[in-house]
Amino acid sequence: MLTIADTPGALTPEWLTAALTASGSLDRARVVDAEVRPLGTGQMCDSVRVRLTYDDPAAGPASLVAKLPAADEGSRATARAFRSYEKEVRFYQELAERLPVRTPRLHYADLDLATASFVLLLEDLAPAQPGDQLRGCDTDVAAAAVAELVNLHAPLWGDPSLAQLDWLHGDPEGRGALLGEVLPMLWAGFQERYAASLLPHVKQAGDVYFSRLATGRAADRVATVTHTDYRLDNLLIAPDGAVTVVDWQTCGTGVGPSDVAYFLGAGLAPEVRREAEDGLVRSYHDGLLAAGVTGYAWDDCWLDYRRGTWAGLSMAVLASMSVKRTDRGDAMFLAMADRHARHALDLDAADVLV
Repeated sequence: MLTIADTPGALTPEWLTAALTASGSLDRARVVDAEVRPLGTGQMCDSVRVRLTYDDPAAGPASLVAKLPAADEGSRATARAFRSYEKEVRFYQELAERLPVRTPRLHYADLDLATASFVLLLEDLAPAQPGDQLRGCDTDVAAAAVAELVNLHAPLWGDPSLAQLDWLHGDPEGRGALLGEVLPMLWAGFQERYAASLLPHVKQAGDVYFSRLATGRAADRVATVTHTDYRLDNLLIAPDGAVTVVDWQTCGTGVGPSDVAYFLGAGLAPEVRREAEDGLVRSYHDGLLAAGVTGYAWDDCWLDYRRGTWAGLSMAVLASMSVKRTDRGDAMFLAMADRHARHALDLDAADVLV
């Protein structure tokens, strides 16, 4: 039985040979050299690129991306509390092949729930590059990203089998109650930490939202598989404009347009978003209908989209106060809070808080 190679140093040629052979990605050849280099700036886990040399040239993938637990103990504890590593591993093992959303191919996965130890070996999609949350994107990238959300949401829209995946949905009522207690405290800490940089409209929106969390949630809203952290940093954009979705540590069940609102609210500059969002959300709704979703009217979609504008502000506060603090992380979370607060206020979303 293979151990879990949960540090860069554990990704040895011998371990990689055994893992790739076990998964069927390698047949009779051996890895004789593995060059491991850090990749990206993820805060919930660590990623590395592994360049492989085989005793039989071209016997397997030339390179892989390995995802491993965060070296930072605080981030790792947060991941354990929110089942983040379990969610990502199970998504690739149990859901990815059932959904047409573009994701990296899985080469190997292993997980120990008790210790929050895991390893994922994924297809390396270079030269595709991650989007830049701080810089934002243009409407062409946004349209491609919205189209991938149709591929994620439509196939299992309202599917009762999702209720059987405890790792995916967990205890939504209990989680909602917990966040209703915790998030207002984190909001207070967020304001204190970023007092010198907090914009007035962020405080205005945050005071409204975090004071109303205890009022509950809308009932009888059709759920599907959601990414829940669908933003540019979690998308790989190829030179031809194709978008691949990564970082499934927050996936769950929820209302599809919330992912759309989360992406457009942070991914587009406010002036671009105001001009383009009606058309982009309509393209999403049209895509759902074309994919076979029934009984979901445009007015319901737009209402759920407006409700979803608050998700990004909530994530900015929760994530910033739960993971290791970095300069880029601070800039990203402040940018998220800025754009999501503007988005919610632009659409008078306080009126639909439930």
